Amino acid sequence: MISKIDKNKVRLKRHARVRSNLSGTAQKPRLNVYRSNKHIYAQIIDDTKGVTLVQASTQDKDFENETGSKVELSSKVGEAIAKKAADKGITEIVFDRGGYLYHGRVKALADAARENGLQF
Repeated sequence: MISKIDKNKVRLKRHARVRSNLSGTAQKPRLNVYRSNKHIYAQIIDDTKGVTLVQASTQDKDFENETGSKVELSSKVGEAIAKKAADKGITEIVFDRGGYLYHGRVKALADAARENGLQF
C-alpha cells in the first residue's frame, strides 16, 4: 500500500536541519516565520536568551478589519514586524523561513520587511 507523505513532517525535518546552522544573537536576532492555512506569524527571537523580542501576525488586533489575499496580508505583517523591530532598535536580522519554500507568502513577508528597514 502506498502511504501518503506527511508534508508537515518533511517541513519540520527540513527546518531542524536548517536550524542546526542558524541561530539569532542579541546583535543579530532571528526572524522566524510560521505559516498556517489561514494565518501567518512572524517573530524576532534572541536564541542566546531564548526570548521573543518582537512578534506580529494576522491574528493581531491591528489586522482585525484587514481584507485582501493571504499574500497581501503577509506583506502587511512584514511591514508591521519591521516597524516594531525598528522601535526596539533592531535593524539587522537572520531570516529563518521555517522550512517553507521562499515563495508566495513567505517571500512577500520577507520583501516587505526588507523594504521597511530590516537588513538580511
